[in-house]
Amino acid sequence: MEDLFKKVMYTGVGLVSTTAERIQTNIDELVKKGSLSEEEGKKVVDDLYENTESKKEEFEGKLKELVANAVAALNLPTKSDIDTLMSRIEELETKVKK
Repeated sequence: MEDLFKKVMYTGVGLVSTTAERIQTNIDELVKKGSLSEEEGKKVVDDLYENTESKKEEFEGKLKELVANAVAALNLPTKSDIDTLMSRIEELETKVKK
C-alpha cells in the first residue's frame, strides 16, 4: 500500500515538474519575443510555483485521505493497532516467563 502511495506521489510530482519546465520555456520565449517583460515573466513563474506548492499540499492531503479510507474499507490494521498488539504481546511474554 505504501509503495502505491509513493508511486502516485512521484507521478504527480513528475507531472508538475514537467509542466513547470514547459511553462518556464514558454515564458522565456515570450520574453525573448518581447511579448512579456522580464519582470512580468518572473512574476508569472513565481506565481506558478506558489500556486503549485499549495496545490501539492492539497493533493497530498486528499491522497492521504483516500489511502486512509481504502485502508479502513479493507479493514487493515493501522500502525497504532499493531503497536498496541505488540505491547500486549510483550506484557504477556513477561507474565509467562514469571
